[in-house]
Amino acid sequence: MKVKDFYFDLPEELIAQEPLKDRVLSRLLVLDKETGDISHRRFLDIKDFLKEGDCLVLNDTRVIPARLIGEKEGSGGKIEFVLLKRINGDIWEVILKPGRRAKLGARFVFGEGLLRAEVVDIVEEGNRLVRFEYDGIFEQILDQVGLVPLPPYITKTLEDAERYQTVYSKYRGSAAAPTAGLHFTRELLEEIAGMGIEIAYVTLHVGLGTFRPVKTDDILKHTMHSEFFSISEETCGKINKAKEKGKKVIAVGTTSSRVLETVGNLTGTVEPKNGWTDIFIYPGYQFKVVDALITNFHLPESTLIMLVSALAGRENVLHAYNEAVKERYRFFSFGDAMLII
Repeated sequence: MKVKDFYFDLPEELIAQEPLKDRVLSRLLVLDKETGDISHRRFLDIKDFLKEGDCLVLNDTRVIPARLIGEKEGSGGKIEFVLLKRINGDIWEVILKPGRRAKLGARFVFGEGLLRAEVVDIVEEGNRLVRFEYDGIFEQILDQVGLVPLPPYITKTLEDAERYQTVYSKYRGSAAAPTAGLHFTRELLEEIAGMGIEIAYVTLHVGLGTFRPVKTDDILKHTMHSEFFSISEETCGKINKAKEKGKKVIAVGTTSSRVLETVGNLTGTVEPKNGWTDIFIYPGYQFKVVDALITNFHLPESTLIMLVSALAGRENVLHAYNEAVKERYRFFSFGDAMLII
């Protein structure tokens, strides 16, 4: 299976540069994964597709201000870090540019010295491991000197950083938002819960590998990035109850899907667990837990469109994407939504 099999033509003007003021007014393309039938709704209509006893699973990770702009000690040369993941204590893996300034032992300062860093290793794809030094609490200092790392295709400044957070975000650790969840408001979630639908949460800290292109022609040769996840006993109980009663488990986003499929067994039940997942889902994969998916529209030839195609079929998905382009849907992180049922 080739990367080019997941290509679609997207006009640049359809890439949403800012979120709508009202989260629930995004458009919603509904795709029947069995028939390929498509309908066009508003996100607020998501309630029409949920039934009592179903379980809606959301990723409650919170984006950290992971973008740091500083300078090299001594020379004053500018440097930009993006925090990828905490390795241990104050040691983090980071993407940085320009990389030539970050040899082993190089030191950098941020926020006029509030935060300092030293390169301690060079790892895969040229990323660095750095050890941070500071006085006080790291998270508080990061809030002072860091910026929200918006995806590279968003060039417009975000006025309200909370619009790149879900309303239910809780556990800090992501370098990117689980964007399917950006469409929900607290009021909508309360309405859904009032309909007798179980709402459950998993945590997966989203890394920037989400935006990395697949660099191999054959997708089977692609190495998937790993991300930390956690799923609780309470969440497992809600999911397993829905499965036992023949109800649907609806994942909100590809990140929630990856957690559920990582921990699910062949009978579709799940058990509490935390750890790292590098699961790569593409057509041919048989879903064990996820019955339906709420997601955004993803980049051509990305691992995310491959996951969606595994659930709904590549031809169905590409037809839906081409229909979305024709109907002028808004794409990517701040764009419109898709429901696969």
